[in-house]
Amino acid sequence: MTKLRKTNYHTHTMRCNHAVGLDEDYVKSALRAGYTELGFSEHGPWNYASGYVSHMRLSPESTDEYLQSIRALAQKYKDGITIKIGLESEYFPEHMSWLRELVAQKQIDYVLFGNHFYPDDETGPYYGNGTTNVAMLRSYHDSALKGMQDPLYAYFAHPDLFMRSYPKFDENARSVSRSICQAAKQLGVLLEYNLAGALYNHENGVECYPHRSFWEIAAEEGCTAILGVDAHDNDHIEDETYREEGLALLKELGIPVTDTISFLTDADLHK
Repeated sequence: MTKLRKTNYHTHTMRCNHAVGLDEDYVKSALRAGYTELGFSEHGPWNYASGYVSHMRLSPESTDEYLQSIRALAQKYKDGITIKIGLESEYFPEHMSWLRELVAQKQIDYVLFGNHFYPDDETGPYYGNGTTNVAMLRSYHDSALKGMQDPLYAYFAHPDLFMRSYPKFDENARSVSRSICQAAKQLGVLLEYNLAGALYNHENGVECYPHRSFWEIAAEEGCTAILGVDAHDNDHIEDETYREEGLALLKELGIPVTDTISFLTDADLHK
């Protein structure tokens, strides 16, 4: 069995307004921790006709500065680490053409699917806090399946995010998890084992996400996992605790783990 490289494609910056640290701090932490490839995936911008401005993501006006900063670091550290530039974006049906144009125009390497809101964050609830009943659980499920069908995305970030607010892993949660995992297997979508969620679980003394019951179902359905630090602080990249725990659990369950993603081509953007 080939040893996994240390890679991470889920890294944020201060531009989302809920992360800390300079861009270069994350690169230096990745080097100290022995990573061979680091992907930045800031919460992607959206351009609303209403003029709505989200305060938890990259603004359209900041996009060029973000790209310039990360590309400069990629050049500066090219002999020590490979740096890729991406976004973490939702699936918002009314805005996908705009996102595709942005990704193509700016030559962004990849996009992660983060199912935080639906149909957009101007009108939709945040699933991490709002999935408190079966109706919202079904909404999460339905929007997740729609997003997974779009070839724009490299993988599905924190697929069990709904357990951050859903009261317990009951039969409804089990059914939704089964359906998500079956779709991921059928579509060839990687599921992210999210290390920021593992840190949240530890700090709050709860099991939210990653949730073992979800990953037991992922194992039964033959899904493939990828680790994502979901770093909002460069120290998270250097903390090995939750990475090692995650790898141990995935190995115990027999879930294959990959260390790489597919990067976008022009053909992907025109599917």
